[in-house]
Amino acid sequence: MPTANLQPLLKIMEQLRDPENGCPWDKKQTFDSIVSHTIEEVYEVADAIEQKDFAELKGELGDLLFQVVFYAQMAKEQGLFEFNDIIESISEKLIRRHPHVFANTEFANEDEIHANWEAEKEKERAAKALSENKSDSLLDNIPLSLPALNRAYKIQKRCSSAGFDWDSLPPVVDKIYEEIDEVLVEVKRDDLSETQKQARIEEELGDLLFANINLVRHLKCNPEQVLRQANSKFEKRFRLVEQSVLAQGKQMQDCSIEELDVIWEQVKKQ
Repeated sequence: MPTANLQPLLKIMEQLRDPENGCPWDKKQTFDSIVSHTIEEVYEVADAIEQKDFAELKGELGDLLFQVVFYAQMAKEQGLFEFNDIIESISEKLIRRHPHVFANTEFANEDEIHANWEAEKEKERAAKALSENKSDSLLDNIPLSLPALNRAYKIQKRCSSAGFDWDSLPPVVDKIYEEIDEVLVEVKRDDLSETQKQARIEEELGDLLFANINLVRHLKCNPEQVLRQANSKFEKRFRLVEQSVLAQGKQMQDCSIEELDVIWEQVKKQ
């Protein structure tokens, strides 16, 4: 299979950023201004995969690759690095993190492979902390810009790798019930101002969400994935409820919650 030639794409990007003849929009972009577009492209890739729309996926992956090329061009202009440096960096990392593939190292099972992977990542974090003269933490390099759901999941995984975790399911479930009780305690309080009460409720709700993510993780699922599935299921059912109501010549606002609940249960049975 011939190797893809990235030079034409790199040249297109260089021309788009050309100070004299480039595109006005592309020329004015910065690292900061492009981030939101990159995140959007990642979600569009995920959506194409979820929809099993592989024709669309090809285009979305191209859009995502273009984001990488965009960053590389801006970095080249500032003398930071070039596209080839990106390729070399990820190639070196993948080879180093897969000694069982590239260095004849043998591991007994996937758990040992994963442990080696995490050990290599820990070495990278420690080296970076040393180079920046900072104290090394297991929680370093978890991006603050991650969606809160994914960031909580990554924080928990990192802590678990150090043994800071329950080793069975019951205490994980008990923690959820404990957090529910604490939410309800704050809801019933009448000795605080509305602002103070709301702040306490939000704090306890955060703890409850964090505990639920921990349960998802202990059941070896990804919270982002299961929540996306739940969103999709709810959306499909709600649309069917809307269609059922319209078929009766009504609007959603005309129905009581009891009527809507009956239709909802009928939709679930379908």
